[in-house]
Amino acid sequence: MSEEHVPLTGYSPVSAKQMQTRSEDMFDMLLTRRTIRDFSDKPVPQEVIETAIKAAATAPNGANQQPWHFAAISNPDMKRRIREAAEEEERAFYGGRASDEWLDALTPLGTDASKPFLETAPWLIAIFAQKKGPNGEKHYYVTESVGIAIGMLITTLHAAGLATLTHTPAPMNFLREICDRPNSEKPLVLLVVGHPADNATVPLHALQKKTFDEISKIWT
Repeated sequence: MSEEHVPLTGYSPVSAKQMQTRSEDMFDMLLTRRTIRDFSDKPVPQEVIETAIKAAATAPNGANQQPWHFAAISNPDMKRRIREAAEEEERAFYGGRASDEWLDALTPLGTDASKPFLETAPWLIAIFAQKKGPNGEKHYYVTESVGIAIGMLITTLHAAGLATLTHTPAPMNFLREICDRPNSEKPLVLLVVGHPADNATVPLHALQKKTFDEISKIWT
């Protein structure tokens, strides 16, 4: 039986000039996005986080299986437990698990095993990839689908005026236990969300982006 289809909506006619203006406006906004590690404890309304997650969940995904779960955390005890577990993994990472080459690549960013922002920031969002559905059915294109959703989540939060950090201690299995998620879900990213601290800085190294010609090629 073929799937029922309905008329497409949401695409009003747009001139070439309007398309260019809209794309430039989005580019200008995203140029201001920065990954930060210095967060304020200023509260962020729960409604903002919920709306951003709803926006992320509109992402294209394989077979419309929507293979994701977003665990949004403001509970201080849970944030403390996450910080303790993450820092344990990070100490192992910086203490020998990571190669010298990897550590050299991180040096310009000034990172280390201490992650106070995991408690300071008002919200943490743990994003899980669901390898299987609720009835055990296999999900397809899981990593690709969840990756797109994470990008849309970060973009929406930035548009709302918030800063983020994509934190990825490895392994992150502790998030399953703390967030009460099943073994069939893989934690991909722990997104730190909040306002920048008044004294927040970013590494100059991080502002140096590749040129358009380095990242793309246009055929006409």
